[in-house]
Amino acid sequence: MNTPFLIAVVVLIAAGITAALLYRPKKPRHFESVYTDALNAIVHGDNKTALRLLREVVKRDTNHINAYLQMGEILRAEGNPHQAIKIHQSLTVRPNLENQLQIDIHRSLALDYMEVQNYVKAKNEAEFILKIEKKNIWALEFLLDLAEQQHDWIQAAAVAKDIQKITQQKDPGNLAKFQMFEGLDHLGKNDRERAKKCFVKAIEIDSTYGQAHERLGDFYADDRDLIKAIDHWEKFAHLDVENASNIFTKMETALYDLGRYGEVEKFYKRLLDKNPGNLDALARMANVLEEKGERQQALDLVDTALKQFEDSVHTRLMKLKLSLTNSPPHELSRQIDKIIDLITENKERS
Repeated sequence: MNTPFLIAVVVLIAAGITAALLYRPKKPRHFESVYTDALNAIVHGDNKTALRLLREVVKRDTNHINAYLQMGEILRAEGNPHQAIKIHQSLTVRPNLENQLQIDIHRSLALDYMEVQNYVKAKNEAEFILKIEKKNIWALEFLLDLAEQQHDWIQAAAVAKDIQKITQQKDPGNLAKFQMFEGLDHLGKNDRERAKKCFVKAIEIDSTYGQAHERLGDFYADDRDLIKAIDHWEKFAHLDVENASNIFTKMETALYDLGRYGEVEKFYKRLLDKNPGNLDALARMANVLEEKGERQQALDLVDTALKQFEDSVHTRLMKLKLSLTNSPPHELSRQIDKIIDLITENKERS
């Protein structure tokens, strides 16, 4: 074969390729870079620019699902949830979408419907996600939040169990809470028997859930079963120190009704032995001692507390009250000045 001829052909081909590369028209900017610019605008809070760029993207590529999704998110955030619904709803009829894209679409729709308070459709969207992905935590937490908002405690408990099973993070207190709320619903409907069963079950689920003990104590008190009421109230007071004072008056009244006057002081002493920082219990204890004529013992109790809680206005007011009948005016004035200073300091901090 003619070698010079072959060489000439190769040269021509090479020249043609070079010319094509050098002189081919430049392609217009790819829409993906526009989408990236839109995302950057979203990050910087420039939703107006982001929306304009996203519209440019979908105009060039009607199959860009993520761009449509972002458009809907912006419209919802800008107070146009109905437009967001239209966009997101239109995506549900697209064929051959991957599971993750379907999940993203129905997640957006669930949020859209929540925004317009269409809770039935919002719930349906979250449940659709679970059909695609049974263990989708976002959908389960969405349904849990929705159930709590609607006071559907049976549904809330069921979903919470599913979440805990999937995450392997047991939280019996949360399940006990839903059981207690269900009991309160029954109580509001005057179905006392079912309410009691719910309170008892809540304690069975988590015996350390204080509020269930408080509610069961109230239930027994309404039935004049004061011994059981006192038992559950005291458990509540030990378990929920921050809110223990909720039952102090009820506890005192019940013990007085039973003629167990000495038990009031013992009750507060048990609380203070376990938690010396329970200043509400300390104040009640001081009152009991004062009523018994043991004013000095009451003062000693308050003074001991002040060594640890010198900035407590509550405790200083208790000392002032106990000092009114046996302290000179200048001492009372000094105590009042200290209380005023503490109140002023607290206001300045806040």
